[in-house]
Amino acid sequence: MTETQSAPVTLRWRGDRRLDQGMRDLLCGPGGAFERRIEDVLGAPAEVFVQRVGSIPAMLEAAVAREPDTTYLLLDGPEPETLSFAQTERLARAYAEVLAARYGIGSGDRVAVAAANGREHLLLLWATLSLGAIAVGLNGWWAPAELDHGLRLTEPKAAFGLGRPLERLRASETVSSGALTADSLDDLHAAAVALGEPIRALTGTPIGEDDPALIMFTSGTTNRPKGVTLSHRNVVHFGMFGGIGGAVAALTGTGLRQVPPDLQRTSILANPLFHVSGACVALSNATLYGLRLVILDRGKWDAERALEITDRYRLTQWTGVPTHFWRMLNHPDFEKYSTDQVTVIGSGGATFAPELLRLFARKMPGLQITNGYGMTETTGSGTFLNGLEMDGHPASVGAAAPTVEVQVRDESGNVLPEGEVGEIHVRSASVFLGYWNDPDATAKALTPDRWYRSGDYGRVVEGVLYLESRMRDLILRGGENVYPIEIEYRLVEHPGIADAAVIGVPHESLGQEVKAFVVAEPGTSLTPDEVRTWVADGLAAFKVPAQVEFLDALPYNETGKVLKRLLEDRPTSA
Repeated sequence: MTETQSAPVTLRWRGDRRLDQGMRDLLCGPGGAFERRIEDVLGAPAEVFVQRVGSIPAMLEAAVAREPDTTYLLLDGPEPETLSFAQTERLARAYAEVLAARYGIGSGDRVAVAAANGREHLLLLWATLSLGAIAVGLNGWWAPAELDHGLRLTEPKAAFGLGRPLERLRASETVSSGALTADSLDDLHAAAVALGEPIRALTGTPIGEDDPALIMFTSGTTNRPKGVTLSHRNVVHFGMFGGIGGAVAALTGTGLRQVPPDLQRTSILANPLFHVSGACVALSNATLYGLRLVILDRGKWDAERALEITDRYRLTQWTGVPTHFWRMLNHPDFEKYSTDQVTVIGSGGATFAPELLRLFARKMPGLQITNGYGMTETTGSGTFLNGLEMDGHPASVGAAAPTVEVQVRDESGNVLPEGEVGEIHVRSASVFLGYWNDPDATAKALTPDRWYRSGDYGRVVEGVLYLESRMRDLILRGGENVYPIEIEYRLVEHPGIADAAVIGVPHESLGQEVKAFVVAEPGTSLTPDEVRTWVADGLAAFKVPAQVEFLDALPYNETGKVLKRLLEDRPTSA
């Protein structure tokens, strides 16, 4: 990829070169499903897929035209239900009519939702997007104060929820004060079902490719989550780069499992719809490739239940994070359930431990295992690890994903050669529009020519990217991004806590868990449980420290920065 090792390196996808010429022309040549070219995207050059639709709703409409009776959703429960693409499209149009008539939702309005994965949640997304409105994905595990921040930032015209997330939403100041009503998704569904045949077309509202579609939340160096604004183009490209990447891996791999011809490709919708990995799989991958999504009956994810669902509904792929896979493969009744039809493992957000790869090879040989590095700001795109990269560089996060450029730069913005550590930069048609209502943060995150500054450190070796450290001290806990500063701010709000620092510590199945170092005010007596309860009252459960250690003082350097390296080197304690 570079002529000399000292030359600056830009990673670009070249996976299609592994195909023979005939297959390459068929898939990627002129008129091919994955033909690519450089176009101007928001004032900067980007590689795009030529044969793309112009909006997210157009993907569902195309699926209906192609395979109307194919199952899209399988709703697990005592009496499982299915929804075809055509049934989903009709209900989405009915939801849209209710949103427009009852709530006045139109182009550019925000519609917020806090709920677990479910039929109603997904139908609300489709309806919102079909109106040209913007879906605001509130984290269903957030505390009322966190939900309130999301509402104040995005100023939705309507808000919906189900179950405990709806209760917490209604407890937020914005809703409890009467400034906004939070309605039940069940009531919205009933109103939509009560309609006759909906008149509104799913793609009747003019939508531009770069119009905002989704606002999803991430955190950074402040104690408040930022609203990552994703466009219709972003989400369409998510499905397409995954499609060609997976196709090349399947066509060039040897000894890989194949989906039995009598089975529909099927996956559990494991990742939350308020995460990019959940929403984009449901909106893009499933509609583009006829994927059937199993939505589990509401309740906590459980490894044995996932195995039983795999057997009962003949899942052909697993999508999740390494934590899920560890628990399933190590379950004492693993052999009791049929997993032979599973062909693909898809993941992201954390590297696969070598022992996990060995476990897959032993228990499920022939799998196509795909991992990657990306973030909400890049619609999950970045690097792509499978096939040869997985074999030769298993500790890396892979090569550039299709249509994506990746560079490692120094503090002055100079692109670095192989082997040198710097900040990872990403540019593609999948890079976000910006942070909602936060131009300063957007300007810090995006260069003028739309390279995204990730805040992560890495290095390039032999055409693949290795992560070195997290510039923002990000903790990856079971697929959830946890930012220490949010927890640290919450801790020092306690009247009995003088100082606090938070780090991630290794955990076998979760990858990492949260550990807090606490300095109590003089004369104050605190217990770890009291500290955890305080955090739990203000933040989501996954941010509550699993470990709490009390210190007389935190280690600081001469500039007043906490030396977290010294904390990381301390022996682990409960």
